[in-house]
Amino acid sequence: MAKVTKSGSDDQVVKTGIVATLRRQAEQSLAFASLIAIIIFFTIAGTGFMSWDNIDGILLSTAVTGMLAVGTTFVIITGGIDLSIGTGMSLAAVLTAESLTKFHMPLVMGLIVGVASGALIGAINGIMITMLKLPPFIATLAMMLAAKGLALVLSGVAPVYLDTVKGWGSIATGMWIPNFPNAVLILFIFAVIASVILNRTIVGRYTFAIGSNEEATKLSGVSVTKWLIIIYTIGGAFTGIAGILLTSRLSSAQPALGQGYELEAIAAVIIGGTSLLGGKGSILGTMIGALIMATLVNGLRIMEIHQEWQSVVVGAVIVVAVYADTLRRRRSGV
Repeated sequence: MAKVTKSGSDDQVVKTGIVATLRRQAEQSLAFASLIAIIIFFTIAGTGFMSWDNIDGILLSTAVTGMLAVGTTFVIITGGIDLSIGTGMSLAAVLTAESLTKFHMPLVMGLIVGVASGALIGAINGIMITMLKLPPFIATLAMMLAAKGLALVLSGVAPVYLDTVKGWGSIATGMWIPNFPNAVLILFIFAVIASVILNRTIVGRYTFAIGSNEEATKLSGVSVTKWLIIIYTIGGAFTGIAGILLTSRLSSAQPALGQGYELEAIAAVIIGGTSLLGGKGSILGTMIGALIMATLVNGLRIMEIHQEWQSVVVGAVIVVAVYADTLRRRRSGV
């Protein structure tokens, strides 16, 4: 009798896993279909939308938003949030630019400074959330304001130009593969790395476990404090990489440019199927969401929609994405 019960239990687990996989694939297919629909709409409505120059611009925009979104996917799966990724990106960009122009560090050292500064921002967020017991919203909001202020102070409230740094611009806009910007290739590489980490390593296992049931994870002997700090640090490292890509694309570090990127990145994550309540998400879905956000913003600009109305549309998209996540949760009984 015990064997029959165990077999039935195993069958139920298998069925549950299959259903979850099919549901995730359906959500990703729906997001991809939405992307195709948006492209078709703007192709018909906007002159020059499908020109290669415009497509190149969309891909380059996706590289920055996508890199931020990939990093924050880890954070949101834990049930947290990171509002500091936009201004954190600006601070990492300024620190990178200053290290290369003021301190004349080698190019490789400048890259290390950018990634390390982003990782440090993430680590501090994680420490405030776990050790100081601050809610993620409050902790990262404080970091958002602090990073914004530090970026302005360190840059002297002015762009830091990198025109004289040899090879800097080619990091994002060069083409190791013909007609394919380096920034997009870098995003693809790091998205694959992030997907492997999320789905094939202990970091990913604990990311999902904490998001699904943090208390149960603690009771099972896992150091939630340690792993949350690691997860926020990983998200911060991706923020630093995004800062490098943006700075390379513009050949300058703009201290105030990052504000607002956090909304697009978070929207991309939610559109891609990651739940704000945690425990669920994928890097592939996030990449599709980032493409949707970059395409949407670009299409609105092509149609010469005023900036203020672009913000209204992006806000509406975020509301729809969060509402869709709420409906998914209700249907799954969570």
